[in-house]
Amino acid sequence: MSHVEIYTKPTCGFCFMAKRLLKKKGVSFAETNISAQPDKRTEMIQRANGGSTVPQIFIDGQHIGGCDDLMALERGGKLDALLAA
Repeated sequence: MSHVEIYTKPTCGFCFMAKRLLKKKGVSFAETNISAQPDKRTEMIQRANGGSTVPQIFIDGQHIGGCDDLMALERGGKLDALLAA
């Protein structure tokens, strides 16, 4: 199973949707709440090539993007392959 990381904020609806999809698929993930750990925001932006909104999602260190990108992978049938690697 792939290593999944997600940067979130507690009031973010898109974060909840992304986490819900991952949980539905039985995927465990490391969550970093940038509200509780503001020093991690700079790290997130650097890793996400300037992406400053949440969620920012990484699978095996590869930047996937945000919730819309995760959902597009799911709709396109590509998410399971990424998660299984």
